[in-house]
Amino acid sequence: MAFPGSRYARLLWRHLPILLAGVLSGYLVGTNKTEIRRALQDVDYSQFNHTTESTLPVRAAIVALVRNSDLFGLRQAMRQIEDRFNSRYNYPYIFVNDVPFTDEFKQGVSYLTKAHVEFGTLDHDSWRVPEWIDQERYEEVKRTARYPHGEKDSYRKMCRFQSGYLHRHPLLKDLEYYWRIEPDVEYFCDIDYDPFMFMKQNGFKYGWNIAMPEFMDTIRTLWNTTQEFIREYPEYLAKHNLKEWLVDGSGNYNGCHFWSNFEIVDLSFYRSPAYQAYFDYLDRAGGFFYERWGDAPVHSIAAALFLNASQVHYFDDIGYFHPHVYTCPTGSRQRGRCVCDPDQSIVQNGFCNVRFRNTKHQILYPDSPTAAYTGPVNHARPQVASD
Repeated sequence: MAFPGSRYARLLWRHLPILLAGVLSGYLVGTNKTEIRRALQDVDYSQFNHTTESTLPVRAAIVALVRNSDLFGLRQAMRQIEDRFNSRYNYPYIFVNDVPFTDEFKQGVSYLTKAHVEFGTLDHDSWRVPEWIDQERYEEVKRTARYPHGEKDSYRKMCRFQSGYLHRHPLLKDLEYYWRIEPDVEYFCDIDYDPFMFMKQNGFKYGWNIAMPEFMDTIRTLWNTTQEFIREYPEYLAKHNLKEWLVDGSGNYNGCHFWSNFEIVDLSFYRSPAYQAYFDYLDRAGGFFYERWGDAPVHSIAAALFLNASQVHYFDDIGYFHPHVYTCPTGSRQRGRCVCDPDQSIVQNGFCNVRFRNTKHQILYPDSPTAAYTGPVNHARPQVASD
């Protein structure tokens, strides 16, 4: 048996720290990773951040209405979302389709994430041409339309579904928030905080990052129908609403709307009496089919009228591409977390974006002597593919 004065004892004491470190490492590997970080690192747990091992602080999901043929484009989008954000947060995905998803589709998207993925189909009521639509008139509209997607039955059904039924789908019934994605989109910047938590803790109901004018031929009577609704239900107007963002000097709709292919939304807004009544009113008017009312202007007008300005948030830090328009945060050349050229992004200083920022600023700070933005305004309209 060795004792303190022996050669073996000296070796033991010399290597004891290494032995203890090995035992400690083996113990830590088998324990919760979050506890390891807390014990061994000075972690900055910001108020809008959490780890994938944590219980998700917000009941939220990343959601898309997609077809089986969208598999490749959706995988591209998911790869971006996972790399830039969700691999650190593990929010679930929900995909819905008007027909059942194939096994190839399910496997193809599930391979890309460790998060839970759910697949659903649409019911008859949410994906149809309603019985009150005059079929002869509708067919004539499709034959003579000269705007993007004007001839497509499926596109109109999609706009109607996204406007009034996505938030009612059974797979979303327990969610507080949803983040909408689409195939072929890109995210240029690391998102190093949780936008869901950020929205919830700040009381934001609607989040966006691209605003542009709509094709006015697709919404010829949308604003008049909206005004009729407001005259009938004036109680739904928010006290500090963003109506001034929507109208020109004559009170006519200027076409400004948020691109809803990126939106992060508190679903209590879409489930509210105001929004539900507004959608039902529009649906009965028939403009989703007789014209081609898009879900983007419907969502945008509703958010501007039924929410207070303080409840609508511009995510100017999220670099985003949707064919063929993108937004790149200012200063991205100098920031390692983004890979985009802000000089090629025209939407930040576009008319609708600038008008929103200045309108919101005026509402929130009525005594402010300056506007939120005083630089040049880009009135150019990005070229958008019609397919």
